[in-house]
Amino acid sequence: MTDPRTPPIPRATYRLQFHKGFGFADAAALAPYLAKLGISHVYASPYLKARPGSTHGYDIVDHRQLNPELGGEADFRTMVAAFRASGIGQVLDFVPNHMGVGGSDNPWWQDVLEWGPNSEYAGWFDIDWQPDQLTLRDKLLVPFLGDQYGAVLEAGHLALRFDPDTGDFAVWAYDTHKLPICPLHYERVLGDAHPRLEQLGDAFSDLPNWHPRVVHRSHDLRAELVRLVRDHDDVRQAVDDAVTRLNGEPGQLESWRGLDALIKDQYWRAAHFLVAADDINYRRFFNINELAGLRMELPELFDHAHGLIFDLLLDGTLDGLRIDHVDGLLDPKGYLVRLRERAPRPFYLVVEKILAGHETLPEDWPVEGTTGYEFTNLILGLLIDPASEAGFTEFYNEFAGANAPFGEIVRDCKIRIMMNEMASELNVLARDARRIARENPRTTDFTRNILQRALKEIVACFPVYRTYVDEHALPTESDRRDIDWAVTHARRNETDVDPSVFDFLHRLLTADLVAQPRSGFSRHAVLRFAMRVQQYSGPVMAKGLEDTAFYRYNRFVALNEVGGHPDSFGVSMPAFHKANAQRASRSPHAMLGTSTHDTKRGEDVRARLAVLSEMPEEWQRQVHFWNRILRARLGDLEGTAPPDRNDEYLFYQLLLGAWPAELTGVAARDPDAVRDFAERLAAAMLKSIREAKRHSTWAAPDTVYEEATLGFVRAALDTSRPNAFLDAFLPFQERVARFGVCNSLVQTALKLTLPGMPDIYQGAELWDLNLVDPDNRRAVDYPLRGRLLCETLTAWEHDRAASLSGMLQNWRDGRCKLAVTAILLAQRREHPKLFEEGGYEPLAVSGSKADQICAFARTYREHALVAVAARFPVRLEADPDWDGTDVVFPRTGNGVTRWRDLLTGRLLECRSGEAAPAETLLGDLPVAVLMPATDN
Repeated sequence: MTDPRTPPIPRATYRLQFHKGFGFADAAALAPYLAKLGISHVYASPYLKARPGSTHGYDIVDHRQLNPELGGEADFRTMVAAFRASGIGQVLDFVPNHMGVGGSDNPWWQDVLEWGPNSEYAGWFDIDWQPDQLTLRDKLLVPFLGDQYGAVLEAGHLALRFDPDTGDFAVWAYDTHKLPICPLHYERVLGDAHPRLEQLGDAFSDLPNWHPRVVHRSHDLRAELVRLVRDHDDVRQAVDDAVTRLNGEPGQLESWRGLDALIKDQYWRAAHFLVAADDINYRRFFNINELAGLRMELPELFDHAHGLIFDLLLDGTLDGLRIDHVDGLLDPKGYLVRLRERAPRPFYLVVEKILAGHETLPEDWPVEGTTGYEFTNLILGLLIDPASEAGFTEFYNEFAGANAPFGEIVRDCKIRIMMNEMASELNVLARDARRIARENPRTTDFTRNILQRALKEIVACFPVYRTYVDEHALPTESDRRDIDWAVTHARRNETDVDPSVFDFLHRLLTADLVAQPRSGFSRHAVLRFAMRVQQYSGPVMAKGLEDTAFYRYNRFVALNEVGGHPDSFGVSMPAFHKANAQRASRSPHAMLGTSTHDTKRGEDVRARLAVLSEMPEEWQRQVHFWNRILRARLGDLEGTAPPDRNDEYLFYQLLLGAWPAELTGVAARDPDAVRDFAERLAAAMLKSIREAKRHSTWAAPDTVYEEATLGFVRAALDTSRPNAFLDAFLPFQERVARFGVCNSLVQTALKLTLPGMPDIYQGAELWDLNLVDPDNRRAVDYPLRGRLLCETLTAWEHDRAASLSGMLQNWRDGRCKLAVTAILLAQRREHPKLFEEGGYEPLAVSGSKADQICAFARTYREHALVAVAARFPVRLEADPDWDGTDVVFPRTGNGVTRWRDLLTGRLLECRSGEAAPAETLLGDLPVAVLMPATDN
């Protein structure tokens, strides 16, 4: 019997991206296919109510409702029933850190805009109601305007409206963003032109005398206004006239003075979106103005936001949760503990958390593990030949003129983020540090400016996203190590700042200032400051590293992946085995992902690009040749026209990595298919240029540079006339793609056999040659996948070895990857304990090519599995003789002598503890997965 205290562990998940074009009914239709593939749980993107038109679901506006754009309650229940009928559960991506704001759809946000700090929900959002800017005291900045406030007002894009159904007055920006007028000011709108409205206006002005029932009284008065307008045409006309009187004429600023005066007295201030960088007074998700941070540490907010989720856990609809952006929470551990304690039953729980190379997930977090960014980069590192690092670096420096170390680029990018997009948050932290410093005579002379300079440098030098000092525990050893590192390096960089300032901030960030009684400092203020800095350092790292530095440092973009380390070129075999052994010991049920909605490139793009690490000299020759062809075609022999050499180098890598499989090795180039790919690539290049923030940005696009670069891309892929570039590019691309297939199959097989719980991103059971989002959220052809799965399994069951060999020869349709996926998922279904609880044992490999083989065993009681994978396919093609390389099989208690390769069906005679020749194991495929044979 299953222990009721044990959370259900998914066998394998399949990520589905819900949006208006893919709803509950679409997901329900996939249930039979996913079950046949071997999936145990759908891993669903957020499907609670989001802002209309949301393409991702992370802009939730109501945690207690399903998203109506995905279907109604009946559609949802039909989906749940379809999943259950196919034996499929659900893991839901849940967003506790922030909500979607703007528009008119978030009732909490609307209430805060209407009543300001007096709103019942004012404390639920992370708002600073007493900022330094006097014009924002007791106001909320609303930075949603596309131009300066005055220009938007004059153009008529801010207009007062009356809602006859609710009795509300509100200013609407661009007919999209609703900015409520506080009922305390309704008298100014209603005026005295009509006696009934004059009387009602007087009642609205009397609202302060109804404390503490001001809000309830206002609703009663608005209901009366609704009745008057509905029943009396003259009242309705008078209201319309009052609204018209305040609204002006577009193009005549003076005519808008009345509305401007009314707006100035509201609890909100409408502003240009760029004002947020300096004046924002609410915490955001990163620097996205329309995602406002929540104070999920508040018990009443926690209970409200999790009500529906707990209902779905209780009735068995959900078996697990993925917590989005856990580092954004003030107290991640406290949140996770409360989540476990309040949930109605045990459940599977993973967190989205990016770990630095030296970092591990806090052991006292009650979770199964992370969502697997570290695994994504671990498995990629195994496929990269570290011997070519120096050559890659030298060529990149020479071709692109780039010689700054990656760490220096990251620091510069983080400082840029803090000086621009997230300057306001830094200003507030410096203000709070100054307030704390003034509490003690020893630190009272530290000015806000000097504290801000020092704090900015410390955050820029942080080696992790954040630390986890909280109100209940002292900093851990790892927290102290990372804070010490940051402060030490900040001192070296900011030599003009007095060392005592860094001493103070060091003790402030570690909370050592209040470690002893009678410190002279407020313990609450110190701890609150340390926790606030932690909430700030994570977004700065994310924006500076992932969303800027990753697009500037293009040495080898396969490494520029979420959770990756572009300055770390490859993973050694001992390091690979150590990481897997640690996962087996510490978090055996952590999610293993190779593609997600957030990855910069699809898993098979990275696997293909990894091939280049085996042929650095040839890669250099090809790039030089391509450069000469394209620059000559554009009449730019000097190479001074856009794109610059760094962006051009990125283009060649993206083109090679993402070139469609169906266009590889074909005699005729389908013009429509090439044109479609060119537009996808152009969109990815445009995003890369803006994210890099060197030649253009999202806020201030340089359209001249952008259009020239996109013209370069389209000219390179122009099939309307003879194209010397494509003639030179495609033969090399075909060769690299063929080797990439080997890497992809190794990556797939290892993900499905290593310790952990594998996740398959939607559509990635076939080739995942997607680029950065939104490219990786395109529609998936599920009818094709269903048909191919049936054909593949039928062929494999008829003749395993011959069918897989044929699929590998005809690799373009992706059936070889689909077959490996389905076969190994079937084994996970048949032997759940082996994969859930089985140990991990690296296997010894001997011989001259030992470094080209990764081998390990999984064992659980009498069950065993051996996986053997070949690395570096280019080397192997050049010298296919394994030359006496052997793999030593594990010692099993039941003395296994016969093993069957699950993929090919071939039998192997090998006694426990003896060596098997590599050529026998890897004769047909680049990977073998063996289990003890139970038949003849």
